[in-house]
Order: sequence, then C-alpha cells, then structure tokens
Amino acid sequence: MAKLIPAFGSCRFENRGERRVAERLVDKLDDDYLIWYNVPVGQLQFHPDFIVFHPSRGILILEVKEWSFNGYIQEIDRDTWRVLDASSGGVKSVKNPLEQARHHALQVIDCLKLDPQLRQEGTRWEGNICCSWSYGVVFPNITRKEFDSQRCGQVIQASRVICKDEMVPSVDTEAFQKQLWGMFQFPMRDKLSLPQIDRIRGNLFPELRVASQVNLFTEEGEGHALPEMRVMDILQEQLARSLGEGHRVIHGVAGSGKTMILAYRAEYLAAASRKPVLVLCKSRPLADKLAQIMQQKGLAHKVHVKSFNAWCVSQLRTYGQTVPTQTTTLDAMFADQVDAVIRAVDRRHIPSAQYAAVLIDEGHDFPAHWLRLAVQMIDPETNSLLLLYDKAQSIFQKSKDTKFSFKEVGISARGRTTILKINYRNTRQILATANLVARELLSPQDADEDGVPLIRPMGGGRDGDETMVIQLSNRAQEWQRVSAQLQAAHKKGFAWSDMAIICRYKNGCDEAKDKMQYKHIPCELLDEKSGLDRVRILTMHTSKGLEFPVVSLPNMELMPSPSFDESEEARLFYVAATRATHQLIITSSGDSKFMQHLAASQIT
Repeated sequence: MAKLIPAFGSCRFENRGERRVAERLVDKLDDDYLIWYNVPVGQLQFHPDFIVFHPSRGILILEVKEWSFNGYIQEIDRDTWRVLDASSGGVKSVKNPLEQARHHALQVIDCLKLDPQLRQEGTRWEGNICCSWSYGVVFPNITRKEFDSQRCGQVIQASRVICKDEMVPSVDTEAFQKQLWGMFQFPMRDKLSLPQIDRIRGNLFPELRVASQVNLFTEEGEGHALPEMRVMDILQEQLARSLGEGHRVIHGVAGSGKTMILAYRAEYLAAASRKPVLVLCKSRPLADKLAQIMQQKGLAHKVHVKSFNAWCVSQLRTYGQTVPTQTTTLDAMFADQVDAVIRAVDRRHIPSAQYAAVLIDEGHDFPAHWLRLAVQMIDPETNSLLLLYDKAQSIFQKSKDTKFSFKEVGISARGRTTILKINYRNTRQILATANLVARELLSPQDADEDGVPLIRPMGGGRDGDETMVIQLSNRAQEWQRVSAQLQAAHKKGFAWSDMAIICRYKNGCDEAKDKMQYKHIPCELLDEKSGLDRVRILTMHTSKGLEFPVVSLPNMELMPSPSFDESEEARLFYVAATRATHQLIITSSGDSKFMQHLAASQIT
C-alpha cells in the first residue's frame, strides 16, 4: 500500500473523481511509492493534482478531470477544450488537460534542475535530472470506449490516459501499474539513493528542510562546506501535513522530530492566518533556536517565538502592567511574573485570544497553570493548538506537578493525539548508553488520550561509533582527555561548532571553558553567542531541544547528586546524552552509581 500525503482522512478532495483516484493509487501501488495530493510545489506554490514517486521508476504527474461527454465536454482540440462552466451555466475554454499535466511536470523538473546534485554529469544526458519523469491524465467518468468513440486519441495521447473502467476497484494491480509506467518514454538506469530522495523532496517542498543548527551559532557558510540537505522523514511529513484543525497533542520520544513538525506547522498556520502565531517553550536556548528557524524562513513578523517567562514579561510591558522584580530568588520572580499575567488576563487588562494559534514545544516542562493560560491566548475562531510532549524529558517539573489531565487545562485533543516512538536523532550506540542509566525511567506507561503516557524510544536503525566511557584518576587527567577527544574529532572533519561540552552544573561550564582555552580549543559559553566556529559549553538543563554531532559529558562522578532525586537525575542524564547525533564521550574522575551503570558499556 502506497503512502498518501496528506493522510487519506485529512485530504480535502475537490470531487469524487479525485477521491477515487487516490483510493486506487494507494491500494494498487506498493509500499515504496509516495503520492502527494494537491501539495504546493516549490517557491511558486503550484498545485499538481497528484505527484507519484518511486525511487526506481521516477516522478509521474497526474491531472484528474471529472468530465464526461454527457453534456459537459462540448468540443475538443489539441490546444483547448470547451467545457460546461458549472458556476455560470455557460461554456468556457480550458487548456488541453494533457498540456496542463505537461506544464506542471516541467515546473517540477525545473525545481529539481536548480540543484547541481540532482543533475546528470558526464553522459549524453548532461544537465538532465537524475531520474525519469512523465505526466498523464485520469478521466474518472469517461470509459475507454467513450474515449475512442469520441476520437480523443487525435488530440490527446491515448497511452497517457487512464479511463474510468481502468481504475475500478477490481482492476488487476499489475495491469494498473503497467499502464502508469507505460506513460514513460525512458526507464531509469539506476535506483535513487536515500540522499537523492531527500534532495528531491527538499527541493520540491522547501518547507520540509531542516534548518542547520550550525547556522544558529555561526555566521552562515563561515568555515563550513555546503551541508547535506536534511529533510523531515516520510512519516513526519505525513503527520505534519495531516494535523488538521483544533487541538493536537503529539507525544514523541527524544529525537523523534517533534520540533521539525512544530516548525512546519508554524509556517503553514502563519500563511493561512491574519493574526500572528505564538510559539512557546520553557528554555531560552530552545526559544532562540526556534526563533532563528523562523527568521531563516522569513516568518519572524508572523511567528512570535518566546520562552514562557519572556513572553509573560513582554505581555506585562505591552499592556502597561507592573513587572514583578523584587523577590528573593530568580524562580520566585518568574513565578510572580506568571501570576501577574494570569491576574491581568482575568481582569481583562491583558486581552485573551491574541493569536491565531499557539504551539508549545517541550510541553512536559509546563505546569498546569501555564498551559491553562496559553490556551486562553488562542482565537476561538481558529482554535488551533499544537502541544508537543515527552514525559521522559520532564526535567523542570517535579512528578507531582505533572499529574493533571489535558481536559483540566482546557486542551480538547481526544481523537487528535499522536505518538511518535522512533528516535531518528541518535545512533543505536548513543541511545543504548542513555538507556543504561534511564532504563527504569523509560518503562512504558499507558494513559488514555486525555492523560500523559511514558513512551520507550525505538531506535531509528542508524549505527555509529561506540560511546566512549572513560574513567580517570583525577580532574586534570579528565580535562586532558576531553580536549584530546575534541581535537581528534576536529581532525576527522567536525567543525568546532559541531561539538558541545554539557556539564551538570554552571560552575562546571566555567571550569570547562578555562581548561579548553588552555589547550587552545576555541570555545564559548552558550550565552556568549559570538557567531564564530567554537565549541559550545552549556549545562544539561540548557541543552534541552539542541543537538550536536559530538557531545562530551564530563564530571560524571557528580551524578546522581545526593541533593536531588535519583530518578530526576537519570532523566537529566537522558536528556543530555541524547543531544549527541554521532559521537558521545563520557568522562569521570571518580566513581558514582551512574558510572557503575555505564560500566556495562565499553570502558576506555
């Protein structure tokens, strides 16, 4: 069964004929076929009815015309067809449907030719794209007999047409596929590789591209080769395009692509709405990352990205309310600011319904009263909410503070909840290391659709280097080994900004910076944001939502801290370890319970 994007239940078919075509394509084509229905293509945002894609066959554009010769089609020729105008009752001239399909196909190919990596080189087909392509027309209400009797073959190539009796449910699968690929003039010589498939999808649908985190910390292009194009995977794209209206909740494990889906959803809603879209999260570094993504997409004016506390302060200032500042601790000040916004909204000094949609990343870090306030900011006319959640990564809230139902905070997502179990970010080795410490934490816990389940992550099947777990005698030796490993990674081709040192405590970050600078490794604290190619140094809490190819977790003898609950410490380690996408380096200059767990992996 082929994959239809958007999912069948989310497609808004213009007529019954298009619906029947979609049913037949899904049922009669195999699992490795992709079908896009009425999805805008490229920068011009043109809308072919169907794009059918197969890595060994190529790209086929299908135009569907729900016309008939029973009073609808009046006259046909090679250039134009005269058909009944249903809205006026008169007759109108339209382009020959095969020419319309050909025009869309050429636009698709022009999008792909812009990418040098998709053009053929060193052959007689120099400059052509690396896959076959073709186009055709489907007439769901015209039989082949009618097509022939009306001499349609004189004005439209008969081999590029599928008629009503050739797409009935009982049609032979092989015959149906043969007719589709009979529309091609030339077969493909080689099967497309996965990177080529990603580049085809990324060029046809730029909204699927994943913003490179390198550009969030460094000047674009400075010190870096042109990155490979990263795009959402097929299941993520299908989900993102199929979300529909109303309140939506996605429970997704670390590395499952929740933030990519949020970025796509924000772009889609911003284009469809007059009011701005609000994106909220707990941590400021994650908010900065999302804001940079929106800026790269040219959406900063329509999509407002804030950490929750920063948003509260901006609301108080915008509407002339007093901003609480004089409190005993920073946490107490933030709590007072949130309470001030809640009171002002209740008194209508701050208006509700300010945004067309509210999207919340890392929603597991939001206590109930934060979520309740965020829901009040949604315009009832659009009523659009997207909440991304992973109970296993809840590192800011105590367990007792997360025991509430979504209904209690005004979120109505029954029947609109999705679970993402596959971790695409981490290699099998990195995920296994994270699970060594957090395996008890990650025991699956079911919940009804109004509750919060705990999901065990499934690996995406990507292999990499074994995690380095290094036990040393003292702190000086440990920093020596950390610097040596980072220098080795740099010699392998990783940029300095591809690397991060993630520490349990803030004072560990300061120490790491001093030691790395002594070893002449360019580095900076995350807050410094110089825009240069440097190793980032940050705490485990501020690493939420970020990722780096190479991650060092030093001073592991400090975990679990006797001052904190062991399960909360395990959760924190899990978050930090899963920031690494390619290589994870764990060092310690002393023993601890977590290091004993990690002894199950190879000790260097």
